[in-house]
Amino acid sequence: RRANTPGREGIVTSAAQSTTIVLLDVMGTIVREPFLVDVPRFFSTTRAELLPLLSRKTWFAFECGTIDEPTFARRFFQDRRSFDCHGLKAVLRAGYDFLPGMEELLVELHASPATVHALSNYPIWYQLIEAKLRLSRYLAWTFVSCKTGVRKPDPRAFSGAAAALGARPEQCLFVDDRNVNCAAARAVGMRALEFSDAGQLRDLLVELGVLSQR
Repeated sequence: RRANTPGREGIVTSAAQSTTIVLLDVMGTIVREPFLVDVPRFFSTTRAELLPLLSRKTWFAFECGTIDEPTFARRFFQDRRSFDCHGLKAVLRAGYDFLPGMEELLVELHASPATVHALSNYPIWYQLIEAKLRLSRYLAWTFVSCKTGVRKPDPRAFSGAAAALGARPEQCLFVDDRNVNCAAARAVGMRALEFSDAGQLRDLLVELGVLSQR
């Protein structure tokens, strides 16, 4: 593959550098993101109109597990308006689905020698994803921000994951759909792949020796 292949920055392709620890983002990488379309529709608005009304600080605190769900519901809107939190969760649950080709790729990874963990920013609602899609068949929900208390792109999200696994950062391969998170992983010594689709990711995993050529 040519050096300008999307997501290829920082990759070393020698067999000696092949990884056995794969750290996967979840939303936008494995699972469809309902906040892009479904949630704005639930609030009868557009995403562009909705985002300025919301408290990012509240969402980040919920993702880090420092506030509970009732507190999140009270503070989610900057003007503290009330809303149907149970209805919002139902919309999220209905919207969660595997991105095209990703369940099949997870099956391959699970059957490979690689150890696969989630490294994801998400609140306790990751349990809704698990209940519907059962990602734990393929990976361990080890490094979800509500459990670790640290959000990407904080360098501690990456160095802490490697340390918890008894590994050096360079022994880990991180996959995420956001460039800022991939750059942060590389800054602590991890290899990182910027996700665009399942086919692109599989090609890169084959190139790195994580998966076998078909």
